[in-house]
Amino acid sequence: MLKKIIKKIILFGILSIFISGLLIVIANYFVEKKSEGKIFSEVEQVEVNDVGLLLGTAKYMYDGRENLYYTYRIDAAVALFEAGKISYILVSGDNGRKEYDEPSSMKEDLIARGVPEEKIYLDYAGFRTLDSVVRSKEIFGQEIITVISQEFHNKRAIYIAQSKGIEAIGFNAKDVNIYYLVNINIREKLARVKMIGDLMFGKDPKFLGEKIEIGGKE
Repeated sequence: MLKKIIKKIILFGILSIFISGLLIVIANYFVEKKSEGKIFSEVEQVEVNDVGLLLGTAKYMYDGRENLYYTYRIDAAVALFEAGKISYILVSGDNGRKEYDEPSSMKEDLIARGVPEEKIYLDYAGFRTLDSVVRSKEIFGQEIITVISQEFHNKRAIYIAQSKGIEAIGFNAKDVNIYYLVNINIREKLARVKMIGDLMFGKDPKFLGEKIEIGGKE
């Protein structure tokens, strides 16, 4: 009896691993396919769009070190703005706690780099990539956007955008070294599976709210 139970547990484990692996392969294939020809690493390659959607992240790592993902995203947004490839920057990030405010931190650094305050809009409810992309349309009225983040992140954001009727391209912020990438690549593969599940089941952003007109405050 015990042997049969152990055998079933092993078979179940093998089946679970196989299904999980298959889901990761399928999700990764569709995300890569959907983003073909829509991801750019050179400013000169990027077409002009009114709004750049800058995806938020923490300025510092848990141990107090500089978060290079953050730094390089700021660099990328500034480069696009200075080149005239975008007219406004919509910063979307997490502000779920009083002491944690990704959008405001990014705004301060963008202003310090020469981006006028009136050209920056903040979305404090960008808790997930799905929230940020969907809210760019539903709250901020954008149906065409340039997503600004690292390449792996841009690809997932573009898949979401296309699923929601948003025309999007991605501008790749500089990536980080291999030490960071190993963990991120694993997390990203799992995030893509979850994203497709969320889209299939029609998951909405945590918050919507009143509409905000980009350009209106000028």
